[in-house]
Amino acid sequence: MSRAKVQIDSMSEMSLPLFLPSAPAETRAGAASAPKPPSYLRDHRKRLRSRFLEGGADAMPDYELLELLLMGAIPRRDVKPLARALLEEFNDLASVIAAPAPKLAQQEGVGPSVICALHLAGAIAARTARSRVLNRRVISSWDALLEYCHTVMSHRDVEHVRVLFLDRKNCLLTDEELGRGTVDHVPVYPREILRRALELGASALILVHNHPSGDPTPSQADIAMTERIRQGAEALSLVLHDHLIIGASAEYSFRANGLL
Repeated sequence: MSRAKVQIDSMSEMSLPLFLPSAPAETRAGAASAPKPPSYLRDHRKRLRSRFLEGGADAMPDYELLELLLMGAIPRRDVKPLARALLEEFNDLASVIAAPAPKLAQQEGVGPSVICALHLAGAIAARTARSRVLNRRVISSWDALLEYCHTVMSHRDVEHVRVLFLDRKNCLLTDEELGRGTVDHVPVYPREILRRALELGASALILVHNHPSGDPTPSQADIAMTERIRQGAEALSLVLHDHLIIGASAEYSFRANGLL
């Protein structure tokens, strides 16, 4: 797969204090004396910022949003070629932001500052989505809960298992990642999930895991594992409300499909 060749001076990233720890005084002085971006680039960035502030994200294509994000990480280079190359490599904006650091680092022009900026954007998106459901009744905030699950899991390249722990009012106490596996399998230990529920004083739980293939249809292993956890939860007076499988653009609910 071809992509634009981007030549990035590694020193332009290492001298940037925005995403890295503070540099020594002499390094900061050297950065302050570095040449400014050419006028055409400053004008281009100003236009991008103005369009975003006036029209919002809906008025801009993905590569321009990514370009805006990369501008802070690489302040003195044209980042449009890098934005386009990343989208070509990873297919869409969400996949770029969710891409693992080792895969990002293999892309020409990507250094620590770029990786930090991308993952910071992902962390902020996940934290924002989580705040909409934390300590709220899951039934009344179901759409927000699904949005959170998709934000956190739909673009992962290996399977992850998260468990949402609920109190007696079915409000979300917390959610935790309790398993990570391969592209088509993740080890799940019912005893650990139930032990954690008792530690937290939870009364109910919702299982969530992703299918990196994009198809949320459950496998026979998914169905069998869910039944084991349901039986164990019932023995401990806990309720397994649902098991959600998150795909690329859709989810599968065990309860909605009569499997719970």
